[in-house]
Amino acid sequence: MSTHPLDLAALTSGRDMWSTAALPGIRSIMMADGPMGIASGRVDERDVAVLTPCGTALGASFDADLVARVGAIVGMEARRLGVDAVLAPNLNLQRSPLCGRAFELYGEDPFLAGHLGAAWISGLQGQGVGSVAKHLVCNDSETDRDSMNAVASDRALHECYLLPFEMAAAAGCVGMLAAYNRLNGDYCVEHKELLTDIVKGEWGFTGFIVSDWFGGRDTLRSAHAGLDLDMPGPDRVLGTKFAAAVRDGQVPLERLADATGRVANAVARIDALPRQAPIVDPDATLVEAAAAGFVLLKNDGDVLPVFPKRVRRIAIIGPNAASPCLQGGTFAKIAVRPDFVTPLQAVRDRFGDKCEVLYEQGVEPEYRLPPISATPARDLGDGATRGLTVEWLPADGDTPVHAETRDTNSLTWFVGLPGTDALKLPGRIRATGWITPERSGPHRLHVGGTGPVTLSVDGEQVFAGGGPVSPSDLMGILKGGDSQSVVVDLKAGQPVLLRFELTYTPARAQGLWYGVRGPDLPEAMLARAVAAAAKADLVLLMLGETADAGVESKDRAGTALPAAQIDLIDRIRHVNTNIVAICNVAHAFDLSWQDKVRGLMITWYPGEQYGPALAQVLAGDREPGGRLPISIAARDADYPAFDLKPQAGGAVPYREGHLIGYKGMQAAGNDPLHAFGTGFGYAHFDLLEAAVAGETAQGVVVSVQIRNLSDRPGKAVPQAYVAGADGVRHLWAFAAVTVPAGETVDVSLILPPRAFQHWDGGWKTTGPHQVLIGWNSRDLPFSFQIG
Repeated sequence: MSTHPLDLAALTSGRDMWSTAALPGIRSIMMADGPMGIASGRVDERDVAVLTPCGTALGASFDADLVARVGAIVGMEARRLGVDAVLAPNLNLQRSPLCGRAFELYGEDPFLAGHLGAAWISGLQGQGVGSVAKHLVCNDSETDRDSMNAVASDRALHECYLLPFEMAAAAGCVGMLAAYNRLNGDYCVEHKELLTDIVKGEWGFTGFIVSDWFGGRDTLRSAHAGLDLDMPGPDRVLGTKFAAAVRDGQVPLERLADATGRVANAVARIDALPRQAPIVDPDATLVEAAAAGFVLLKNDGDVLPVFPKRVRRIAIIGPNAASPCLQGGTFAKIAVRPDFVTPLQAVRDRFGDKCEVLYEQGVEPEYRLPPISATPARDLGDGATRGLTVEWLPADGDTPVHAETRDTNSLTWFVGLPGTDALKLPGRIRATGWITPERSGPHRLHVGGTGPVTLSVDGEQVFAGGGPVSPSDLMGILKGGDSQSVVVDLKAGQPVLLRFELTYTPARAQGLWYGVRGPDLPEAMLARAVAAAAKADLVLLMLGETADAGVESKDRAGTALPAAQIDLIDRIRHVNTNIVAICNVAHAFDLSWQDKVRGLMITWYPGEQYGPALAQVLAGDREPGGRLPISIAARDADYPAFDLKPQAGGAVPYREGHLIGYKGMQAAGNDPLHAFGTGFGYAHFDLLEAAVAGETAQGVVVSVQIRNLSDRPGKAVPQAYVAGADGVRHLWAFAAVTVPAGETVDVSLILPPRAFQHWDGGWKTTGPHQVLIGWNSRDLPFSFQIG
């Protein structure tokens, strides 16, 4: 077999949407999106896979061993589905609470993200599956992410935004995914200083660097910068175009050899990864992981856990009890198994035989694109009884060339996937199904797509919108998922036939999405919730977001929960003050209302085992084990970074520099409402002693002694911060420790050499430094000086 780089150039371009090219002696590897599980390459709700807690929930665990086990579960699922490498973990940072994709991120602290991300990588790759860490770098917001220019100082880059990727490289991830955005003027896929000088040079990274999907733009700029693989393929930017540029003398042969060698070596390395023992009971681990991320911030009078002898009647109220938010709305969305147990059902199962459990929704979930409950227009012999009949038609005919039943409100297709040959020619896609309104009145019908769309009701067209989409705009429209709508009066119990239709021109991807929002619910729904609360001994108020609240290509408009949910709190507290608010939210949000409740717990997006985990925590079978991986400000103006809208020309200045999150609040003298690292369980602890115990090759060892003051075991999370001359504290060590009831344990925390360095054209060590030990970024009772 020839090994000349020109003969291997095909390796630098994908074979299709998700797999790399195959050559004699070098097999193709299949990639899939993550990080919460293995996303279907077809973006198909029928492709069910395991859904783990989101990155923020894992960050809240502060538990590297547990995060590694979650990574192993994703690795096991990848092997089951024939996936060789996963685009995960997401190592960007929650720079602003408005970040649309915040739920995938481990939090605001770079060391926390890097340490836990490295643990996740070790778990995944321990199952023989490669990790491709993403998105390199500063994809910390979503607005105009394909063109925005992150303007960040060298110090901010090295100390904050690059640090998690540097730690991923040290952990041995097989690849890194270059972000869509620009960094200080250059697109990340074309950024030589980033890809070659820093990642491959300073860090000595031997893996490959791949573009985010459709992110490659220019052959010469990407090749010179150090991009190794362009996805998807074939031959968009690299591949044969890379070889041609080498033949023409525009790119050195050595650069092509580097790229092909890295991809070939990654294939060999994935095949050689040692496989560790699989997780014996994944469901139990996912229950443990969900509960380990729940952050209890308020528990006045020990309102939790719930003791049936004290609580005879529980009222579960709120939209997220029966319709929880398990994940965000990205292309990496996981189809959840049909036997998923909702929080409502799990709490009923756990407490129903001991006390009366009432339930009222109170208010509706506020979806950007509402769901649709329909029955297919045609029986396709597939046994499907829910969903719409989706038909592909030629541009000039009405005989379908393909048909299937789809039970979703958002359809996406990519060329090269099974059944998508019709996308290569102009055509139409039609989704038709019956809905039966529950209430009479005005219904808002939504529709959107990657081209002109129409909407018909019982054969009569009631809306036409959209328009031709240029190839350069297609992915932005697809990722944004914006819809248009029309209001139509419908009658309760009277079925109507809806038809949504897209007309498209040939492109690499297409999408059609739709939804139905019924009339505003009558006051009676809210009144029933208030009446249930008035009769209860305890109200579990299930608040939060919907699955499309956090999406790709869009940031949030604000930090407040929906106004209807805030009103629900006010209505209920007038009839019952014994309220525990359970917030199904995965970013920093407005908690100015917290004094209106006795208990407050954030559950993030906790994955498919949310229900069992919540029931066990409420009952006291498990602790809420999480600590805040973010800061929650007293007011929006206190966040060091907030507004994410690019300036004219696309610039997003990182004005806070390296002082992200809690560090910026410290520097500005702004006390957060809830500090980074805050949270507690049902056990209580005392920090007895902390001192420097010595120094090893790994760093300075700090010994910490913790006593459990309770009659039950509990989780303690000691944290070590280091402050330099400016006095700003930075997290550099932590541990998640289970302490038996009434006992004392010794814990060792290791502060790495980097804890005592700062970036100034290179890593500089200057002293002295203050080391602070405690429970969160503000509560640090022990301190001593080093250097």
